Amino acid sequence: MIECRIDGERVSAECGATILEAAASAGIEIPAICHDSRCASTGSCRMCLVEIQGKEGLFTACQTTVEDGMWVATRNSELDKYRETELKWYAAHISPAAFAAYPDKPLHRMMRTHGVVPAGKAAKPDEVDCSMPQLRVDMSQCIDCLRCVNICEQVQGESVWHEISRGDRSHIVPKRGALLSEGGCVACGACVESCPTAALIDATGEQAESWARTTCAYCGVGCELEYGLSSGDIVASRPAAGRPVAKGHACAKGRYSFDFAHSEDRILQPQVRVGNDWQPASWDKALSSAASRLTAIVKKHGPDAIGILASSRSTNEDSYLAQKFARIVIGTNNVDCCARVCHTPTAAAMKAILGAGAATNSFDDIERASTILVAGANPLECHPVIGARIRQQVLHGGSKLIVIDPRRTGLAEIATVHLALKPGTDIALQNAIAHVIITENLHDPNFIAARVEDFGAYAENVCDWTPERAAEICEIPADDIRAAARIYASEGPAYCAHGLGITEHVQGTEGVMGLVNLALITGNIGKPGTGINPLRGQNNVQGTAHMGCDPGIFAGAQPVKEARQAFEQAWDAKLPEKQGLHLMQMMDAAAADKLKALIVIGYDIAATLANESETARALSKIDLIIVVDLFKTETAERFGHILLPAASSFEKDGSFMNAERRIQRVRKLVDPPGTARADWQIICDLAKHMGHQQSFTYASPEAVWDEIRVVWPAAAGISYDRLESSGLQWPCPDVDHPGTTILHQKAFPHGPRARLRPLHFRPSPEVADKDFPILLSTGRNLYQFNVGTMTRRSSLLQLRATDRLDISPQDAADLGISEGETATIKSRYGSATLPVHIENGIRKGRAFTTFHDPARHSNRVTGPHRDRMVGAPEYKLTAVRIDRNQAQPAIDAS
Repeated sequence: MIECRIDGERVSAECGATILEAAASAGIEIPAICHDSRCASTGSCRMCLVEIQGKEGLFTACQTTVEDGMWVATRNSELDKYRETELKWYAAHISPAAFAAYPDKPLHRMMRTHGVVPAGKAAKPDEVDCSMPQLRVDMSQCIDCLRCVNICEQVQGESVWHEISRGDRSHIVPKRGALLSEGGCVACGACVESCPTAALIDATGEQAESWARTTCAYCGVGCELEYGLSSGDIVASRPAAGRPVAKGHACAKGRYSFDFAHSEDRILQPQVRVGNDWQPASWDKALSSAASRLTAIVKKHGPDAIGILASSRSTNEDSYLAQKFARIVIGTNNVDCCARVCHTPTAAAMKAILGAGAATNSFDDIERASTILVAGANPLECHPVIGARIRQQVLHGGSKLIVIDPRRTGLAEIATVHLALKPGTDIALQNAIAHVIITENLHDPNFIAARVEDFGAYAENVCDWTPERAAEICEIPADDIRAAARIYASEGPAYCAHGLGITEHVQGTEGVMGLVNLALITGNIGKPGTGINPLRGQNNVQGTAHMGCDPGIFAGAQPVKEARQAFEQAWDAKLPEKQGLHLMQMMDAAAADKLKALIVIGYDIAATLANESETARALSKIDLIIVVDLFKTETAERFGHILLPAASSFEKDGSFMNAERRIQRVRKLVDPPGTARADWQIICDLAKHMGHQQSFTYASPEAVWDEIRVVWPAAAGISYDRLESSGLQWPCPDVDHPGTTILHQKAFPHGPRARLRPLHFRPSPEVADKDFPILLSTGRNLYQFNVGTMTRRSSLLQLRATDRLDISPQDAADLGISEGETATIKSRYGSATLPVHIENGIRKGRAFTTFHDPARHSNRVTGPHRDRMVGAPEYKLTAVRIDRNQAQPAIDAS
């Protein structure tokens, strides 16, 4: 730390801090129009000029580093006059209407402070660009400060905005045309949030009366956001400044898809199905009906005839009570969540080898990595904030990038090596990479000797996996396999991020094991810039599974067999010993008339599970389905019997756990609509109706969390008080512990060494043939989320109205299909009709579709094959044929 004086006040600052930063830390405001702390300073506005004692001239505070003993003056008559002159020049661009309508814009605030009045003209209506539904662009208010240019390039990485011409004629335009929608904008809103004038604003124009911070309800990145509140509604959103995960950034979903909370079709009171009709009911009537019917089923068929599915959109506290309810009130271990169909393979693989089924490192290790391996993930669309960080590290941080993905995604476009493998051949590829590393002596013998077991058996297993052998199976060049192996092993530290393209296969668990093997033999575990790091899909899928919503574990991922007695003592209850059913086994049991009741919390399984027709058949045979949700989902509408209205994450307190093991607070911002209740309250109320009041009496979510801290020692130090300021990563065993950013630095939870797993490639039963010649994968896109329960109730629907079928130009030509025409995809299990998009990033014989529009029924096509270890469905590989629908008109699915 160094000391200086600013306007006579003694100020302490970090070494290397600018005068602007030092002043801000002391609460001294220096005007700065062109400055955004997330970007490199340009000093172009000259508003932050200051005097430094002993030096001639004026200095830009945003670019001048503070020195020990420096005396700085930020205000005097000369500086004030200079700033007033500058502000009058800027004011010539600001219309009185914009000045009055948007008083909180930084330039407008400065003008009021200095008594400068606006003197610009308002744009004509045809001069305003509203081509992006989320943004309103009025360049008549632009002062050419370049903040939009800088933040789009340096934070988001899209480089949408560009300055053209010079001098007085310079102005800013989108890169590919007059309209923003033609310029590659991804609706992250960074330019709007940074813009100091009304040139760029949110399209709604809503003004917030106050702002409150909470954690985003979408993907597992866990961005902290601030939401603008007005008259009890959420009207705006912006990234929370300086937070550790997002670094002041957001994506389209976090920024512009919050209005589902106020959707007109929210469920406002409980409903009970009578015949084919839904009838409103009081909470007492609905809960009494649910309790009596559940009790009768337990009495007649036993507790294992009931299953509970928790929500990965719920809080940790909600999910903890869901599994406690299953085990105490019902008396079964039949409890699971959507992790089963996405990252349970990850948890199982990493727990088996490393002793912990969670990310080994932090997102901050992206910027510490010399090589980044992205396997089976498309983070620019599915985890956009992390995707942007990876892209920036590659483009500006100098890291090498290896992408393993059948499609040429955005990151694949800038990759050092892109391995566009045939879907389902990951094990063959991983074995070949290991073969190159070992035969070329690129492995880390010191790390292996100290931390790894069974290297000899592993090396023997991969000795026959030459790149040429794998190249034939994976349908990629052998030299690309060699190049990837050499980069990953030699240019470390190497950070690995993987997604559902690895896990959603019949060898999904083994696919993650293969990545762990590669990290271990190269020493890329337990160090900064390394590790195996799953990109979790939903906001709290890591937390929900970790809280015990899995038939084999209690809270803290403690195995049922080993921890049952400890939990019996903590809960003062006898707990079931029988192995529980996971989600897919529940569907099997339902199809066999053995599952009689199902409680489904915030999870639309009818629309999202693979092999949709078989799922529907199974659900139709269940006697009682209780749905807890915000909306009348496909599951509720088609198969439900009792519907209980839930509060959204904006309407309750609690915590989420993101993909880097960071636990963060969820804060109630608004009241739930109608009589909707938080999940934890619904669970407690139902438990009380079933005679278990003593075990389910909590004053608040904090009381639930404090119980979690008792039964899960690794979280004992994570109190709500500590979470108020910042999130903490477990393990965090006591209140003085700072949290753990990197796992396995010196040892593994099960001991000093990890055992490698030799893996054998087993092709999926799903193969292409003359009847079904194209291999289809399913996944997400940037503007929609899962089955669209939340995002389809927002303006993002205008950016991606429905699912589409992406096919290669070669297949489109062979099939005679044009852009936007509809086609029917048929598999061995069902069919779906979708508009076609011709995509250059798709290889011939491959296809891709999303599943965000329930009306399209994309999952009628996906099949019955499952991971042989944990039962996760194979969404990423289905053999299909594509038939053109000549009678149907083209559809804009963009």
